[in-house]
Amino acid sequence: MSKQVERQLIVFDFDWSMADQDSDRWVLEVLAPDIRRKLKNMKGSEWTDLVASSLRELHERGFTREDIEGALRIMPFHPAMIRGVKTLKAAANPQTTFLCLSSANSVYISTILESKGLQDLFTEIVTNPAEWDPSGLLKVRRHVDPSGPPHNCPVGCNPNICKGDFAGFADRSTRHVWHSRAGISAGNEFDAFLERHGANYDRIIYVGDGSNDFCPALRLRSQDMVLCRRFRALEHRIAQEGERRGLKCQVKYWAGAWEVEEIFKQLPDAVETN
Repeated sequence: MSKQVERQLIVFDFDWSMADQDSDRWVLEVLAPDIRRKLKNMKGSEWTDLVASSLRELHERGFTREDIEGALRIMPFHPAMIRGVKTLKAAANPQTTFLCLSSANSVYISTILESKGLQDLFTEIVTNPAEWDPSGLLKVRRHVDPSGPPHNCPVGCNPNICKGDFAGFADRSTRHVWHSRAGISAGNEFDAFLERHGANYDRIIYVGDGSNDFCPALRLRSQDMVLCRRFRALEHRIAQEGERRGLKCQVKYWAGAWEVEEIFKQLPDAVETN
């Protein structure tokens, strides 16, 4: 059955999906490459904890908030991505809501978005919380509290966040019992998002590149779409596990942001629903 698209949700991962770099690594590469090398060689610790430790070392060396914000503002971000999302946001039909699900952190994302004039793009940004303390140290912590119960995602999400918990509304038949056991109940948080906005989306588009973007992709319906960046972990997981795990949505591949803009321009006015 064909259905006109009146409301759509576009979900973005941030690093290497919306932006053309990894923000955690970029800041260190610009300001202190030796700390970046140390980070690359560290094994066995959770990524967000390693980033927090690296930021403490930056602070101890005298790097300031202005230094970090300056590095973020020059991080690669393609003009075509800016054009593409602004065009969709401005269009009256379909009405488009934007959500960000990222393993970066709130300060990095908000700083970059503001520098590109996109500070009002996302209705919500779900990521690792970060804040500046009075001394100028940027403190980052995991989205899922390590002192509480883990999210127990069976698909292999990172310990700090299960993105599928947030996308699980799309195909409710695929929701799993671990939602009620999560230390921070991401599923309940997203249910609250839907209740607040009264959203019944005709189409959901997920833009991602990493291994932890595979979990939310599994929750999407046949009328939904994943825009998967080429040559990165998500492409490999779709190829190796997509059919076995029951991936239902359409998949379109892209390598450059200009192709995302192109896909956005060519989105059909209607979708086929089961």
